[in-house]
Amino acid sequence: MKPCILLIEDDSDMLDLVAGHLEHSGFEVQRAAEGIKGQALAMQYVPDLILLDLMLPNVDGLTLCQRLRRDERTAQIPILMLTALGGIKDKVSGFNSGADDYLTKPFDLEELLIRVKALLRRSVRTPVSSQLNEILNYGCLTLVPERFEAIWFEEPVRLTHLEFELLHCLLQRHGQTVAPSLILKEVWGYEPDDDIETIRVHIRHLRTKLEPDPRKPRFIKTVYGAGYCLELPTGPQLETLTDVVHQARETRKLFSPTA
Repeated sequence: MKPCILLIEDDSDMLDLVAGHLEHSGFEVQRAAEGIKGQALAMQYVPDLILLDLMLPNVDGLTLCQRLRRDERTAQIPILMLTALGGIKDKVSGFNSGADDYLTKPFDLEELLIRVKALLRRSVRTPVSSQLNEILNYGCLTLVPERFEAIWFEEPVRLTHLEFELLHCLLQRHGQTVAPSLILKEVWGYEPDDDIETIRVHIRHLRTKLEPDPRKPRFIKTVYGAGYCLELPTGPQLETLTDVVHQARETRKLFSPTA
């Protein structure tokens, strides 16, 4: 059975060009020229991947991406944004709305195909391999692949697929600095370019879920000019930080809108 891709793009020439290339490459493609129809097709077909333009009539791409992420039927579908807006702020907005990857127009069709295949591989494979030396637990952190969940200081934390794989990548090398190029290749599945904003945004998301104060990270540290390092406490330090994390967690609950 062919993988199904939903292409939401209002430029008819771009729609035909990209859809034709994907169909020639062996994919089934559903097409939508505006956001409302795109959302309806996403619910109807639950595709394997969504290619989403940002500048859409009726409902823009950022709003549509947020809607798809909030609905449990489409929350885990990989979304690749296609847009002429290539600034850092635009990319951050795209990732914050829930996009998995971001490709700036004009783009090479083969580059698009590489990213599509990488996203599809990541979405269908188990997030953790079955190697005997795989690290799933260290100190205060345990990863649960079946639920894309982290047990963090004895309490479960729900993660997205990307957040899970990013945390898993860092956990395999805890205490070591992991280069952005390695993270992009291992988590996103393609060779890196010069833009690491993709990683930065997802690191921020992880810090929001795990750090007592995301503005002053204790566990997921930035090593400027080199990458990121996961430092997990052990021994007496673990007991001290357990109280800090639990207190921060209770404070968040008090100020949560649903509290």
